Amino acid sequence: MLGASISRWTMAYFAAALLCLLAGLTAIAAGFGYPQTGLRAPETLVIVHLVAIGWLSLLILGALFQFVPVLVGKPLRDQALVLPALLSLLAGLGLLLAGFLRLAGVVEIELPLLAWGGVLLAAGFLTAIWPLARTMLDAPTLPLSARFVATGLASLGGTFLLGGSFAFVLSGVTATSTLVELHANAVPYHALAGFGGWLSCTAIGVSYRLLPMFMLSPDTERATGRVAWLSLSMALVLVVAVMPLMVLVGAAAGTKVSIVLAVAGALALGSVVLYGTDIAFFYRNRKRRKTELNLRAAGGALVALYAAIALFIAAAVRGTLDVHAGAITYLFAFGWLSGLGLSQLYKIVPFLTWLECYGPVMGRRPTPRVQDLVVERRVEPWFVLYFASVAIGTGALLAEAPGLLRAAAATTLIAVIIIIAELILARRLHNVAPEARLPEGARVPRLFLPAASNR
Repeated sequence: MLGASISRWTMAYFAAALLCLLAGLTAIAAGFGYPQTGLRAPETLVIVHLVAIGWLSLLILGALFQFVPVLVGKPLRDQALVLPALLSLLAGLGLLLAGFLRLAGVVEIELPLLAWGGVLLAAGFLTAIWPLARTMLDAPTLPLSARFVATGLASLGGTFLLGGSFAFVLSGVTATSTLVELHANAVPYHALAGFGGWLSCTAIGVSYRLLPMFMLSPDTERATGRVAWLSLSMALVLVVAVMPLMVLVGAAAGTKVSIVLAVAGALALGSVVLYGTDIAFFYRNRKRRKTELNLRAAGGALVALYAAIALFIAAAVRGTLDVHAGAITYLFAFGWLSGLGLSQLYKIVPFLTWLECYGPVMGRRPTPRVQDLVVERRVEPWFVLYFASVAIGTGALLAEAPGLLRAAAATTLIAVIIIIAELILARRLHNVAPEARLPEGARVPRLFLPAASNR
């Protein structure tokens, strides 16, 4: 890993993603969207896509451009596409959000903004998938972590195909009965493909590599991991492909839906349970006895994952999924996915900063450690506050207390701002002792743009 090349635009992806996270939390704290409006109201869709695409998708893509070459032991192919993908995704997201605001009556522009946004987003995701897929195809075999990533990328394809069709219907570009029917009945599968397939499957795959690496645990493939990947992949085929197809042929009704969803749910639950046993194995067999903050914070994200699953099962048994879908999604998005993302950013950003700054002089000059770029005791309380406020926000949604939700989201926002500030301090080498900060030949990296000589 120390010899890995640095992805030139990963930090730009991270910066754009964090800005979207701040915007999403600010909107929730201001009372915009759910629960003041319905789950499928345009205002709510603004927040959902701001978080799912702007924050989580950009975060994961930025990480994949850096770590897929590490996972498969091959250099990233077609690196020139990385920046155009980012620009296309940002432009598409902006048009998509403007389209939703137009539906809400906030923006008065008589243009098919949603359709344009959908096209640009599809182009951006395809442009991002291409170098990642080609890099993985270069490998003679795919390790377990890369197989999870490949399944996640396939789910991403299904997600934006469904989402693009919805955008064309909502913008009025098409009134084709098939697409109208798909939009009326397949929105839950679009959400499951995105949050459960693309985002979660990919996050699990990356964590199968990062967590053992940071804990110094055995990283040999285990049978439990292979079964977890196979089970989750089968579940996603049912959700991303079979269920939308059933809608298209008019078979998505009654017991057929219940049976398919029950099978998909059982497969996904089994996969997540096996994933948990593997993470427990990594923790028990780690060589690094004192765990760093990013690993302790990742534990909070895992607790949120299993809590969200427990809430989902309880709501399904009681027949209250429609009522509690907002709370479950909130905990899943901000507790599991965002919690894991922020926890690993706290390690990845200093690690890449160290490589960029001190990698060129390693072995020729004394250099600080990666741990010297951060001060864990100073930021740990803010991670605790983050997870606590997400838990309170989830409880507020369950209790139908919008005022408490706004307060919890505002608290989460404060915690995120502090964590981002700590990342900036690490990026600027603020925590490194002045006498060790810049040995001869080292230089302070740019905040989120590549070095001028590499542009």
